[in-house]
Amino acid sequence: MKAAVCREFGKPLEIIDVDLRPPGPGEVEVNIAACAICHTDIHYMDGAWGGELPAIYGHEAAGNIKALGPGVSGIAIGDPVLVTLIRACGSCRSCSDGNPVTCETPFDRVKASPLRMREGERTPIEQGVSTAAFAERVVVDQSQVQKIPSDIELDVACLLSCGVITGFGAATNTARVRPGSNVVVIGAGGVGLNSIQGARVAGAARVIAVDVIPEKLEGAREFGATDTVLADNRNAHREARRLAGGNGADYVFVTVGAGSVYEQAPKYLGTRGELVAVGMPASKDMAKWSPLIFAFLGQSIRGSRMGDAVLSRDIPWIVDLYRQGRVKLDELVSKRYPLERINDAIADTRSGAARRNVVVFGAQER
Repeated sequence: MKAAVCREFGKPLEIIDVDLRPPGPGEVEVNIAACAICHTDIHYMDGAWGGELPAIYGHEAAGNIKALGPGVSGIAIGDPVLVTLIRACGSCRSCSDGNPVTCETPFDRVKASPLRMREGERTPIEQGVSTAAFAERVVVDQSQVQKIPSDIELDVACLLSCGVITGFGAATNTARVRPGSNVVVIGAGGVGLNSIQGARVAGAARVIAVDVIPEKLEGAREFGATDTVLADNRNAHREARRLAGGNGADYVFVTVGAGSVYEQAPKYLGTRGELVAVGMPASKDMAKWSPLIFAFLGQSIRGSRMGDAVLSRDIPWIVDLYRQGRVKLDELVSKRYPLERINDAIADTRSGAARRNVVVFGAQER
């Protein structure tokens, strides 16, 4: 099959033929129809979080079941599914507590990878982000797929696999935004727009979007932001606090992966406010805070990984909201690219202008 392979950090991906073994016990094989570009993939491509090469990244995907390994039940060949990075054993402490996103069972993405190079010694290819969906097919654990209705276009549905559940779930699962509260979302990209949608659905009184790009703020209002603040100076937090009634926000969601943004984020918080860390910076990025302020004002910091999603619970709910017109999905897609132009899609994503660029398989760019 064809795949976009990373051979060197910081360099363009190469479209080459690679080998994919059949699914083993508890695994499924999926024909990928679409995979969105996420900044997590870009961080890995740049070597910001380590890993081994060669590797195939991509994890925000959707497609149809091609084959089932022994012991798989509940899905059938041909079913449309989401393909996610949420690989859960079902029995560790986190899984037993209902938190599959933080499954504690290790998975070796190289030794257990189903992927091999076709040249030389058939070098193993790292199964990037436990998924490797920048390829025509994937073999993943059955816990990583979730069946979806057949009437939702797969190039739109793929966004549910990461960007949507990460942002939406941060508001509804991690923070459990209270009705009538004031919310600030820093970053109006793909994940930030979904945090805005989640806060709106949860009943927030005010949802204040903060970004450095005016066009993104215009789009934020379409997704439910009641107010916007252009973060082009040091007084942005003062304007946001004013809009939140003067005391500051009850919840601040940081949806961009930059240490400098995290350093400014506490300034938006009110008394007993909660800072929710959603965007993931490079490992070397740091931020400084005053523990005194957090202790004195009773504030808190909380991480949110993949929106603390439980696929079987959250995906049907969000799909239902989408069908009701209460959650936007189609509007999140900025542009579609064929696999051969994946490097163009990545470059456009790096620019910060796109909500989500989607790589499509077996279809033309449109």
